[in-house]
Amino acid sequence: MSGFNFDVITLFPKAFELINNLGVITRSLDKNLIDVNLHDLREHGEGSYRQVDDKPYGGGAGMVLKPEPIYKAYESIRKSFKSKTLLMSPQGKLLKQRDLVRWSKLDQIIIICGQYEGFDERIRCLADEEISIGDYVLSGGEIPAISIINGVTRLLPGTLGSPDSLKNESHNSSLLEYPHYTRPKIFRDMKVPEVLINGNHKKIERWREKQMIKRTLERRKDLLKSFTSYENNYCDNEWFWDL
Repeated sequence: MSGFNFDVITLFPKAFELINNLGVITRSLDKNLIDVNLHDLREHGEGSYRQVDDKPYGGGAGMVLKPEPIYKAYESIRKSFKSKTLLMSPQGKLLKQRDLVRWSKLDQIIIICGQYEGFDERIRCLADEEISIGDYVLSGGEIPAISIINGVTRLLPGTLGSPDSLKNESHNSSLLEYPHYTRPKIFRDMKVPEVLINGNHKKIERWREKQMIKRTLERRKDLLKSFTSYENNYCDNEWFWDL
């Protein structure tokens, strides 16, 4: 294996053509920083019709993915020692930035994409973790899988032009990112904050720090609960209450 390997088990491999037009992923593929290997579930289907689904025992709406094709596809993948298997499921734990950071230390991620009404319960045995990207239901696990590929890839060394661009991004510290501005200085009577123009880097850093907390308080106060010792670090400072 060369670079970081994503192995995706999917019934719709064409859905992943999108990654060829996503700047970060495309550049990483071109630079051999990552490999995205798509394993077509249909190729492991049962019988002459390559069947991958069946009616659920006990009745009910929809079709359920059979265990045999997924197990065959999974067992055909050459696995790295530092590998994790993720099952895309609306019942999984909610994806967090810290998960992407954790997985970026691996050599390989195997992603199983659910489909239709769901999958045979015995497929869960293959997964190290079940992951959801939100409290809603999509038609399949392909979009969540692409989200994970994108999120992990941009954390890999050599992917981004400047590693510093990752430091203050939203959710990296359980705070939302500070506002950004570029030219022109005034646009439709909306001005760039003066502190960003005066060149005082200490003041700029302090302003950005304040804006991150302010924005998080306004938009995602729940995130502050997981922001380590934010009360001790900020609430005792006079400037915090001046936000």
